[in-house]
Amino acid sequence: MSFALMLSGSPAVLAHPHSWIDMKTHIEGKEGVITGFQMEWIFDAMSSAFMLEGEKKSPQALRKALDGLTASVMENIKNEHYFTHFLDGNRSVDFGTATDATFSRNRARLVLTFNLPLLKPQPLRKDSLKLEIFEPTHYTDMSWPAKNSVSLSDELAKQCELELVRPNPTPQQMSYALALPEDADPDHTLGQLFTQSIRFHCSVNQQLTPGKASKEVRK
Repeated sequence: MSFALMLSGSPAVLAHPHSWIDMKTHIEGKEGVITGFQMEWIFDAMSSAFMLEGEKKSPQALRKALDGLTASVMENIKNEHYFTHFLDGNRSVDFGTATDATFSRNRARLVLTFNLPLLKPQPLRKDSLKLEIFEPTHYTDMSWPAKNSVSLSDELAKQCELELVRPNPTPQQMSYALALPEDADPDHTLGQLFTQSIRFHCSVNQQLTPGKASKEVRK
């Protein structure tokens, strides 16, 4: 199920991206292994208002509403593997259960933060690790907006650089997505076509030259 459908329950108004999430991701790990991810998802103002039903709330009522929203959203995205795909070559790396999830509000935008641990620590590989986060139908556009939106722990940064790879759909795929009618059944292949990916380039069993590694994503 798409994130937008989870929030609205009404597929009739959905065809192309109708909500947007700006992401920040911090990659945790040490001693040559990745242990998990710290996530921050910042929702657009219109989706944020919809999720809170557009009502003005007292601080107490707002906190209660945000707590209820956190529980509902986390339960739903758990069933969708948190929309997160971490790959070692063609092998999917499994996650544990997300922790420390909470919604907060930053002016007109809602912000969801949570920690997503790996089920088992993932050893660093030279070039085969890849991270993607996407809603499968592409009704919700999820993206890292800037090169510093993805970062590495201090220890991992000594061994790895990150490369942000932008999506490259074909003209035919773009035309297909734009031509979908409002009442079309969700196409669960679109999200991956239009998603960014993070590629890991790591030095394994050797010391990187000082200053060569970076915590930030290179374009």
